[in-house]
Amino acid sequence: MEPIRGTETIWDLVAERGAASTSQPMLFDQSGRSITFGEFTALCERVAAGLADLGITSGSTVSWQLPTRIDAVVLSMALARLGVIQNPILHLYREREVGFALRQTGSSHFFTVGTFRGTDFLEVAEKATDALENKPVIINIDNGLPEGDPATLPAPPASGTTVRWIYYTSGSTADPKGVQHTDQSLMAGGWGLAKALDMSPNDVGSIAFPYAHIGGPDYLVTMLTWGFPAVLLEAFVLDDALPLFRERGATMVGGASAFYIAYLAEQRKNPETPILPTLRLMSGGGSAKPPELHYEVRDEIGGRGVVHGYGMTEVPMIANGSPHDTDEQLANTDGAPIDGADVRIVTLDGRVANPGEEGEIRVKGPMVFAGYTDPSLNADAFDDHGYFKTGDLGKLRSDGHLAITGRLKDIIVRKGENISATEIENLLYTHAKVAEVAVIGLPDAERGERVCAVVLLADGAEPLTLDEVRSFCQEAGLMRQKTPEQIEIVDDMPRAGTGKIVKRTLQERFSN
Repeated sequence: MEPIRGTETIWDLVAERGAASTSQPMLFDQSGRSITFGEFTALCERVAAGLADLGITSGSTVSWQLPTRIDAVVLSMALARLGVIQNPILHLYREREVGFALRQTGSSHFFTVGTFRGTDFLEVAEKATDALENKPVIINIDNGLPEGDPATLPAPPASGTTVRWIYYTSGSTADPKGVQHTDQSLMAGGWGLAKALDMSPNDVGSIAFPYAHIGGPDYLVTMLTWGFPAVLLEAFVLDDALPLFRERGATMVGGASAFYIAYLAEQRKNPETPILPTLRLMSGGGSAKPPELHYEVRDEIGGRGVVHGYGMTEVPMIANGSPHDTDEQLANTDGAPIDGADVRIVTLDGRVANPGEEGEIRVKGPMVFAGYTDPSLNADAFDDHGYFKTGDLGKLRSDGHLAITGRLKDIIVRKGENISATEIENLLYTHAKVAEVAVIGLPDAERGERVCAVVLLADGAEPLTLDEVRSFCQEAGLMRQKTPEQIEIVDDMPRAGTGKIVKRTLQERFSN
């Protein structure tokens, strides 16, 4: 089977794969449901017609917050068939983040579910839209997606260079940033990943991360390009995932370092029996990985080991390892820049770094986003040569591989998700017991980093407990992943000459 590449839009890719691999399995979910590429294409068209009957057109903006299920993938591609601007929202987000996204995008419709993993998402939707002047129509898809007659559909979109995707990311600013993508930028990232991992029709992949993440369409493009299926997980629960992976013969699993560590822990319970007998490699990104993880996975679980990558919401794929890399490269780097990515390292004094010299990672290429929804953010995001400034530090080695060494931005990366310290600080500052607060990320073997709030108490205030902080954040509608997992009460803060709190000193103090 030959790969499909060179289509103008993601819908073109869906249609071509549906015709070429009509009876080939495409998606498996935890309920036992499966769908072929041909069935998927036909269902997307019926749903697109149903959406059109609701008044959704190519001029619409639609948001959705759904678990990783077949219906979520169908909805996103049905919207792609109509040429809609769509705004996938992570199911981790709560009313604060959801409300911000809906207000900024001006979405006409918001698709969600009822209760999922203990959260009433209809309630989240109602609270998020309560204060909006122009409220979107809230649609619960628990009883299925709308369907209609595909014969009534207009022609599919012709251009893949129009902004049709908006993802929100919590970066170094207090408010989330809307990241705009085109079909072409998402496909460039997906193709680069497929080529780096040497994917083929013989693979069985997995989406164990939220499909609403930028990695969702990125991975979907690899599947459509090569015609291989994937297992969908609504949430990564190891005891649920492993039997399903074994049943379907998964060859590629992963997600982030926390996932690799969980697999290792399970394998070590019974070293003689492989937990993933068909494994070809583990892949993922989102956070740094200890070098020894590659060797441990290779030697204890099997396959090629950890073939890690590097990307972000603004650039879905920047670099990725390859199964053909050496063990040293797989252990100590995040791979070479993907096909089409022009990666440059710029030192802090502004010059292009020599091989092996540390500096800020900057990237240019077809996989780079089309700017932020707030255009005022764009000037600082790109340099004078058109390179996107990632805010991450790294080295481009003489062998062409990229090694991530740190970050310039004041963000915390927890399980692959960027968390704004400023946003949490701004919220905690409103607590009556808090005079001043610094939120920092501390190293954590499972999460990558954990969120720690360092608090200077208000005069006369009683001690502030972690339970109080968690309750306060929950009542304010902050997503659980952003809620501090550690609190430290201090008598004073380390400061620079300008009075700014020196967070590095706090990190050094509380990392031990």
